[in-house]
Amino acid sequence: MPKHDQDQSQTPWWRRAVVYQIYPRSFADGNGDGTGDIAGIRSRLGYLRDLGIDAIWFSPWYLSPLADGGYDVTDYRTINPRFGTVDEATALIAEAHELGIRIIADMIPNHTSNEHAWFLEAADPASPARSRYHILPGRGDDGSDPPNDWLSVFGGPAWHRLDDGAWYLHIFAPEQPDLNWENPEVPDEFEAIFRFWLDRGVDGFRVDVAHALVKDMTYPDLGFTEQKILGSVRMENHPFWDRDEVHAINRRFRATLDSYADDRMMVAEAWVRPESYAKFLRPDEYHQVFNFDLLEAEWDRDQMAGIITESIDRAAGVGSTPTWVLSNHDVMRETTRYSLPKGTNWRSWPAEGPFDVIEPKLGQRRARAAALIILSLPGSAYVYQGGELGLPEYWDLPDEYLDDPVWERSGHTQRGRDGCRVPIPWAMDGPSFGFGDVAGWLPQPRDFGDYSVEAQLGDPSSTLELYRRTLAARREYCVDDEDLTMLDLGADVLAYSRGNGLRCIVNFGSTAVDLPEHTAMVVASNSEQDDSVLEPDSAVWLI
Repeated sequence: MPKHDQDQSQTPWWRRAVVYQIYPRSFADGNGDGTGDIAGIRSRLGYLRDLGIDAIWFSPWYLSPLADGGYDVTDYRTINPRFGTVDEATALIAEAHELGIRIIADMIPNHTSNEHAWFLEAADPASPARSRYHILPGRGDDGSDPPNDWLSVFGGPAWHRLDDGAWYLHIFAPEQPDLNWENPEVPDEFEAIFRFWLDRGVDGFRVDVAHALVKDMTYPDLGFTEQKILGSVRMENHPFWDRDEVHAINRRFRATLDSYADDRMMVAEAWVRPESYAKFLRPDEYHQVFNFDLLEAEWDRDQMAGIITESIDRAAGVGSTPTWVLSNHDVMRETTRYSLPKGTNWRSWPAEGPFDVIEPKLGQRRARAAALIILSLPGSAYVYQGGELGLPEYWDLPDEYLDDPVWERSGHTQRGRDGCRVPIPWAMDGPSFGFGDVAGWLPQPRDFGDYSVEAQLGDPSSTLELYRRTLAARREYCVDDEDLTMLDLGADVLAYSRGNGLRCIVNFGSTAVDLPEHTAMVVASNSEQDDSVLEPDSAVWLI
């Protein structure tokens, strides 16, 4: 068993963990080929231990053609050779455990790669393997029209035609055919995959697209426009979104984890309406569901206060704790989101800019303050790699490097997610700022050295040192699962206290506000913070 600190109450580790998300392709290159890998990650485990995180969530490291950044899986039991081997992954898990760090693997049960052995079998119209996917005849006299009008989340039709004239469903890219979870072979296979990685020591799973595994097998037309589909990831009344039948699948996942007689966990990526969260958090289903409401919120006091209160109440009602997320591999980094003019839809921000509306210093101040919010709230917090460095989105990444299917499927009207997946900087100079010995698979901004670990480590004013101080303070002061009381310190101030007297105070206004009386200032997002006045777009922890 891994060596982990246990508190006196033996609270399950996941209830208050700080989880660090690694996108393996972009974290650290250990073999000098320009792509991040397991060797690079292993070389940086000491950095993560010293940062103060409790667990690592790995985006997919499985064998994949990388048509969608690894979320198109060819073999769930094989590590992508670009990243390493299963033996290296197993050694990484063991080494992380020795440092007190848990490991969460990504699981992608909604779809496979179109190069997966199952799908290659399904190319034969007479093969029973075809029923493992949603493969239907087309409409029209010659079957040349798709089976219905469903649209892909990435843009365009959700159907692609096979050589024999049949069509297969892909709610994401054409390289990602959707699995048919009503075929009993599918849940049997994924139970075996779960066990394969649990036997190698992973502590849990983040389950991709957990809300959309089950489709309406009558395949009705919708009459939605493409803009309706792409405009919201929480699609209401949709035949493949948040169906009740998915909960039987969840219960089987949970039973597999519970059979290991220790504290394994799973967290759902479920873009569902608020009233649906409780269903996923029932005692025999998921331990946690990602709370994306805060991630989608503007820098607005009332929005954030409402989300915090509702999220805590919602999770407590089913005996769970919230998860707090500011960014991940799919969204614009918070430092850039918070620098855009209020009201900007960052998800559909035009591909051509205008980039001059970004206010980097403002975004940095707000992102630092937001870190103090999510790290002081009850529950767990997920930090995307580079968040602790205050990395900005690389929004003017040259077009020729854009690799995300969103870029192509949107007709180049949306830049996609490559800008948040750029290799992170470790050194102040070099061909890839210390990411590896050569230039990375995506280029980095010319000023990335200023954000590097080397530039920030030991600088008390840096974002990295702010994270290190805050994570250390969190272990001392934020120990209760649910205890939080909102405080009224003015219309522009978000303030709340925790059970042991810690207060988090955030100024969302345009003018400075007086701080209440306090014994000590634990941490402050503004490196020049004084003891009496809180400047705009700043946060403090007081006792």
